[in-house]
Amino acid sequence: MIVMRLQLAMNVNDLDESIDFYSRMFGATPDKVKPGYANWALENPPLKFVLFEAPGEGGSINHLGVETETSTEVVEAEGRLSSTGLETTGVDDTICCYAEKTETWVQAPDDIRWEWYVKTGEADQLMNTVVGAHRGDGPVCCG
Repeated sequence: MIVMRLQLAMNVNDLDESIDFYSRMFGATPDKVKPGYANWALENPPLKFVLFEAPGEGGSINHLGVETETSTEVVEAEGRLSSTGLETTGVDDTICCYAEKTETWVQAPDDIRWEWYVKTGEADQLMNTVVGAHRGDGPVCCG
């Protein structure tokens, strides 16, 4: 059975205050806290909940997403999205949000960004860097 979970990534004015609030609201502490960033991998409700510290933008949606279990699922999702005429970024291996990921992005109306991704490892940087592209079933290393 394929298990996916929705992702909600929000901008917040004060990360510490928001971590305190959402920890109490969900009854769970974050799985990861880094400078300007926190996330929870909640089981009930099944949600990947992410906070980005962005003073002055608090309460706004940063992006939405679907977390998958495998890179194959990301490639399949990108193929399905592309086949319906939606423009995607293609599938890339990236370092972003303190994680290594395989991901694709699509822009919805009203500038809402959706990410389909799988986390493949840990990393020490917040900003997005593409480290390789996928073609077919496997990654293509950049050099």
